[in-house]
Amino acid sequence: MVTLKIDGRTVQAEPNTTVLEACIAQGIRIPTLCNLKDINNIGACRMCLVEEVKTGKLQASCVFPVSEGLDVRTNSPKVLEARRAVLELILSDHDRSCLTCKRNQKCELQTLANELGIEEIEFDGERIIKSIDELSPSVVRDNNKCILCRRCVAACDNVQNVYAIGMQNRGFKTQIGSEFGKSLGEIACINCGQCIAACPTGALTEKDSTGEVWEALADPKKFVVFQTAPSIRVAIGEEFGLPIGTRCTGKMVAAIRRLGADRVFDVDFAADLTIMEEGTELLHRVKEGGVLPMITSCSPGWVKFCEHFYPDFIPNLSSCKSPNQMQGAMTKTYFAEKHGLDPKDIFVVSVMPCTAKKFEIKRPEFGREDYRDVDANLTTRELARMIHKAGIDFVHLPDEEFDDVLGESSGAAVIFGVTGGVMEAALRTVADILAGEDLACIEYCDVRGLEGIKEATVSVGGIDIKVAIAHGTGNASKLLDAIRRGEKTYHFIEVMGCPGGCVTGGGQPIVDARTRYFIDPRVARARATYSEDESKVIRKSHQNPAIKKIYAEYLGEPGSHKAHELLHTHYVDRSVKGN
Repeated sequence: MVTLKIDGRTVQAEPNTTVLEACIAQGIRIPTLCNLKDINNIGACRMCLVEEVKTGKLQASCVFPVSEGLDVRTNSPKVLEARRAVLELILSDHDRSCLTCKRNQKCELQTLANELGIEEIEFDGERIIKSIDELSPSVVRDNNKCILCRRCVAACDNVQNVYAIGMQNRGFKTQIGSEFGKSLGEIACINCGQCIAACPTGALTEKDSTGEVWEALADPKKFVVFQTAPSIRVAIGEEFGLPIGTRCTGKMVAAIRRLGADRVFDVDFAADLTIMEEGTELLHRVKEGGVLPMITSCSPGWVKFCEHFYPDFIPNLSSCKSPNQMQGAMTKTYFAEKHGLDPKDIFVVSVMPCTAKKFEIKRPEFGREDYRDVDANLTTRELARMIHKAGIDFVHLPDEEFDDVLGESSGAAVIFGVTGGVMEAALRTVADILAGEDLACIEYCDVRGLEGIKEATVSVGGIDIKVAIAHGTGNASKLLDAIRRGEKTYHFIEVMGCPGGCVTGGGQPIVDARTRYFIDPRVARARATYSEDESKVIRKSHQNPAIKKIYAEYLGEPGSHKAHELLHTHYVDRSVKGN
């Protein structure tokens, strides 16, 4: 341990840590804007300044390493004055329309202005009004609210390996932009939204879809169906003040009904459906000599990443649509026929943790006969805004159940939202099929956890199945590069586009930098997800009665002609295209 002084107190800190981390460990709050745990530590914003007592120098604590005998002050008059001056300078070139900003009361810049008691801005210089980029189907970029913290750039480059954005120009004209001044909708952006999750202000937000959903709800000719992804239930409560990782399944359903939805379905049903189709496809490839490894296709951010940067792996992608698109397809075919509804009159609203779904629902592959599988996509944040706007008291709502039959699901479907979850769900079913019996062991702990790349070999029915799991496209790059070099061979690979999986997708509730030092949302939300899995009576996809029913009444069997027509798709080589 390293011994040092902080504000006159002798403390100890771990070697190779920063003064900022040492202060946080001692319960001392140091203001930061550019710092984001495990993602961005560059000392650019200068908000985290501390004073080195021996020299009187001000140092950025996020990049100032602890050392034996170091003596620093975190709240001296010199420090407080410098922090205030820095913050006022940042605010002087900032669009301060806080009341109308989506990040109002959830903005780290706004929080610091309140904490430091900023009431007036002394520096009233000339501002450059920048255009707002709204051409992307998923992400809106407003550089008028950007503070050049570079957190978004670090997330895009260092975590996702997409490199869609970066610093442009110099001096006062510096801004975050894309190649040749193009829109995010014109470049190889994968729409994952991790830049939004990293942004401390309202400079990056999701493309708003609430308007079209409100319009559909008000249209008496529309039959409005909401469908929610597995990870929404363990995150949406945070938008209403509940602790990170609180399970709110029943309240979520109740709130959506009060918005006016005609039906509330669970995409977990389609997750079970995906396992049936994907598992069948995997077994066919293994036994018939198909293209291996087979790679999951549930994550639209990952699929677009593959199309842009690894098109040689497109044949490896499972032909299955994502559960979101499968659910929409079944609603507008099976459900529509059962209830005598015209598919064109059904308006399907998906609630997803994912901004990439906004791109996915517009893909030409996902629809037929002049209608789309899914009509609108809301992020978790957007659904919460609608609930707030409707005056619904979310916390005190009674629990309600999803509607039958497209609302019934297994525990295997719930864990789709966590890295390793799709793999575990698939193994639960494939293992039973290969073994020819209902196996008692269903928890595959080797595929769980937050290690960037995980590997396992599952031996069942005389067959050894080698699997791998990667979360975040940066880790996917490492895995695919190893396969290209011939260093690794697998049968089945799960890739989720976002770090931690869907539980921390780009559309989930924002977790500020300060909170991330104490709570890892990936862990808290995953814990709640596994808890819901454990609470389920049925925990294997092929044992879901609703799945058995839909195959018996409508689809025939997994992999049938009708199943392929409705539940499978193809992909596009985008390596020579921008968007």
